Amino acid sequence: MRAIDPVLQHYAWGSTTAIPEALAAVPDGRPVAEAWYGAHSSAPSPVVTDGEPATLDRFIADDPRRALGDDVAARFGGRLPYLLKLIAAAAPLSLQVHPTREQAAAGFDGEEARGIPLEDPRRSYKDRNHKPEIVYALSQFEALVGFRAPRRTAEILAHVDHPVAKRLLDLVTADATSEGVRAAFTDLVGPGTRPAPEEVDELAQIFAARLSEGSPSPRTDRAVATLAAAYPGDPGAITAVLLNPVTLRPGEACFVPAGSVHAYLRGSAIEVMANSDNVLRAGLTSKHVDIPELLRTVDCVAAPPIRIAAERSFDATEVFYAPVDDFELSVTRLTDGRPARLPGVGPRIVLCLEGACRLAAGGGETLEVSSGRAAFVEAADGPLTVQGFGQLVQASVP
Repeated sequence: MRAIDPVLQHYAWGSTTAIPEALAAVPDGRPVAEAWYGAHSSAPSPVVTDGEPATLDRFIADDPRRALGDDVAARFGGRLPYLLKLIAAAAPLSLQVHPTREQAAAGFDGEEARGIPLEDPRRSYKDRNHKPEIVYALSQFEALVGFRAPRRTAEILAHVDHPVAKRLLDLVTADATSEGVRAAFTDLVGPGTRPAPEEVDELAQIFAARLSEGSPSPRTDRAVATLAAAYPGDPGAITAVLLNPVTLRPGEACFVPAGSVHAYLRGSAIEVMANSDNVLRAGLTSKHVDIPELLRTVDCVAAPPIRIAAERSFDATEVFYAPVDDFELSVTRLTDGRPARLPGVGPRIVLCLEGACRLAAGGGETLEVSSGRAAFVEAADGPLTVQGFGQLVQASVP
């Protein structure tokens, strides 16, 4: 076992207090959007050692069979297959999609061939991996995830007296399939059809006004108003009429597959995802927007959000099994001071969210972790038990 430190990401949408407080650190006034725990090459976690400074990607590369186990090392090319993040959104994130593994490989190779440096802000693909993810709410967490049924979009747009609304209504009623959804979404964000900023603001004002007059979907109207206030004139705000609103209470989780369009609006959460930083954005951001690539990648089939129900493991742990091979998430609550078994025997990252406890590996090695502190547990460490009081999250490989 090795203690690891997070890499902080100071994106503009982050909270100035939530993550520093979770890490038992003093806020410095800057927004902290994400704390990364993992081995992605763009921001690998520092490994706490008594010797030479090391990062988790290099630590694993020195002995991948010990760190990952034979099976995981073989399946994932000697690399840790997941990335764990603590996120805190004080403002909405970008409207985005993550690619499949095949799309990521083609996109990465294409940008390499065009000579776009990895650190270039115009870069869409940072690696060749897909990026499905699970989000586990620590506070009430608001999001938009995936496309809703066209008939529901039609109900929301009916009787809205604005040219953009009427055009969208025509598109989803003329073809009430994924092709109609794609046409409406493309009309909103496409470079040749997107509404002008003044049209976006006018329509957002209509949605905001009808909140007090009686709305067929108050959550949608509030989402449009929130997004338009954060990103004036951005047509991404209007896409809320096409998307499923999601509210996660603390302890609830949602899975976002590759290809699913989404935007996180506010709240704190744990994210576990495939080990990737590939993000294709359509708007609601000051970062690079790649609408043609996003439209090639997005899945426009209407479907409800994928909420993941926890399964009990041992006595103190709930496990959220994602429908992918790269990762699973478990949450352990320690209330009585007795030792508890943690699931899994492969490479694990364990993050203490609150309290303090002692991790004990199968070979007798122990490590103390407290709020905001994390450990990387090698496959060679074997089964893991924990004792103390508090709450832990663990990312592991199925």
